[in-house]
Amino acid sequence: MQLYCGIDLHSNNSMISLIDDNDRLISEKRLDNNLDDIHHHLMPYQDDISGIVVESTYNWYWLVDGLMEKGYPVHLANTLAIQQYSGIKYTNDATDARFLAHLLRLNILPTGYIYPKAMRHVRDLLRRRLLLVQQRTAQMLSLQSMIARHTGKRLTAQIIKHLQADALTDYFAQAASLFAGRHAQQLLQHLTTQIEEIEEFVLDRCKQDKHYAQLTSVPGIGKILGMTILLETGPIERFPAVGHYSSYARCVPTNKISNGKTKGHGNAKNGNRYLALAFIEAAHYASIWDDTIKRYYQRKCKKVPLMVAKKTVANKLTRACYHMLKDGTLFDVKRAFG
Repeated sequence: MQLYCGIDLHSNNSMISLIDDNDRLISEKRLDNNLDDIHHHLMPYQDDISGIVVESTYNWYWLVDGLMEKGYPVHLANTLAIQQYSGIKYTNDATDARFLAHLLRLNILPTGYIYPKAMRHVRDLLRRRLLLVQQRTAQMLSLQSMIARHTGKRLTAQIIKHLQADALTDYFAQAASLFAGRHAQQLLQHLTTQIEEIEEFVLDRCKQDKHYAQLTSVPGIGKILGMTILLETGPIERFPAVGHYSSYARCVPTNKISNGKTKGHGNAKNGNRYLALAFIEAAHYASIWDDTIKRYYQRKCKKVPLMVAKKTVANKLTRACYHMLKDGTLFDVKRAFG
């Protein structure tokens, strides 16, 4: 007897449902988010379980990794691609778990990619760097506005970055204002130190990958963007065609067109936002520093709005990176933009 398991995962508990080949409910129970308890509940059925489906929620790591280590065949459900079931007036956690198991039984479950555990944590660390950069920018703008408010002077970001604590006495006469300024400056320096430590840690693990050298051969892609694209992409083999990769990087339009008329738009946020930001930033710098890409970008700007032109360059870069990673080649600007 083949069994199919669906797990509706929440922040502090999980609803676990087991069904058989005839959609008959075999077992159903709500358990706290404890791997040992969940394994103990599933263990009597382990030999018959053909697959376990876990929702791709923010906290799936511990459950998916733990079940896989214990020998269960685990699938990560792509919740955005699952059509909402219709005709059911009342739903709850139990029906959600059963529906996941039902999709698995019918072999129509849209699955997400389970990123390899070792590099997944490195990728998440680089994502944390972006959070710290945003916090550092907030502190920089705060200190910049404080100085402007008290002195009327508008210091550039570069000057703010290199301000020392002793130099703040030139801008703040009151003790309270000086205290606040020093506090912001200390936070700024501390965040900069943390960001640099993360960059060094991640770079040490990325520069050993042959694909890192390929990506950094692209104009506009330097150390940080190279690491971001490498880690957010993962194994390029998971994308069956270049269009899938461009879509994942949010570089394709979402218009729904019928008979030459726009009938609506798809989900523009469907994809990887970190990869999208990386390629947009790469397109920005490539349009400045590379003459061939710059001419292409300027031609586009005459026909479409600036951001559309920049998104077009980003799409070109995503397609080039896909083929580079797939074929093991370096960037050729004539093939990409010629």
